[in-house]
Amino acid sequence: MTDSIHQRKAEHIQITLNEKVTGNHITTGLERVRFIHNALPEIDFNEISLESKFVNQTRKTPFMISSMTGGAAFAETINRNLAIAAEEKGWIFALGSMRALIESEEHRASFQVRQYAPTVPIIANLGAVQLNYGFGVDQCRQIIEMTDSNALVLHLNSLQEVIQPNGDLNFKDLLPKIEELTKTVGVPVGVKEVGWGIDGETAKRLCDVGVSFIDVAGAGGTSWSQVEKHRSNDPIKRIAAETFSVWGNPTVDCIVSVREKIGDQSIVASGGMYTGLDAAKSIALGANIVGFGRSILKEATQSVEDVITVMETKELELRMAMFGIGAATIAELQNSDRVQYKEL
Repeated sequence: MTDSIHQRKAEHIQITLNEKVTGNHITTGLERVRFIHNALPEIDFNEISLESKFVNQTRKTPFMISSMTGGAAFAETINRNLAIAAEEKGWIFALGSMRALIESEEHRASFQVRQYAPTVPIIANLGAVQLNYGFGVDQCRQIIEMTDSNALVLHLNSLQEVIQPNGDLNFKDLLPKIEELTKTVGVPVGVKEVGWGIDGETAKRLCDVGVSFIDVAGAGGTSWSQVEKHRSNDPIKRIAAETFSVWGNPTVDCIVSVREKIGDQSIVASGGMYTGLDAAKSIALGANIVGFGRSILKEATQSVEDVITVMETKELELRMAMFGIGAATIAELQNSDRVQYKEL
């Protein structure tokens, strides 16, 4: 079993890097969002602040490295490069799914990156469905302690589990187990999707039981049914995976829907985020933090310097968008009346 989970992690990296893994005929919705340019911004570009709030803490920037990988040999290099870059730029770092950390001692170092990122928040990660398969508060505390993480995110990946060989399919009665975790695990608990999006009603149900932040992980970026399609030898599942390449809630609509339902609790916008302009649009619609995943994965396989270059590009693009509408702070961007959003 442990051999297969490490192999799966390695295959996920290679497929995500080398194959088409986005959905068909579905977008993030970011093309339906635009800013009204302000030709007279009345601010100094050099004084623009990216300081942001996340789970009641002030962060240097509103950026996060989204959960991607761990539990494979090559993942150690990727996560080390990401962690060093995150420390340099002050980005939050979310680790990939950590079931393998408990089930095997092999490749544990791929998750244990605190030495490379001593000051930035690190977020541990576990599939929520594992709460129905023997994982509980003790195991969650263990992965938090083993990685010196500041928070835990539970990912919801029901459709991926259907396509994935030997997937875990019992998603019954997870909400009370999530509630127990929020009360006992000792760190903030968030919930994220993996590319099909979280709507406002679901987000409210989660926040009502104590969840601290929602990562919408909407449709329009990486589709994990597409990733699993490339792994599957089952022709029926491959066809079904392709059918569901159009499935999901676009990221933009998730942000708006979730913000309407959960008040001022923290929202992470992820799912198809590529540029700092994407980030600006997401923040203007209600996100607190913006997560980048596949758009920095290639650079993470190469060097820390390549990752930092991509990070600095996204930061510059965000500052330019803020300058373009006359927003000197993230709060001003969030409250700007210069954003236009077209609903579906």
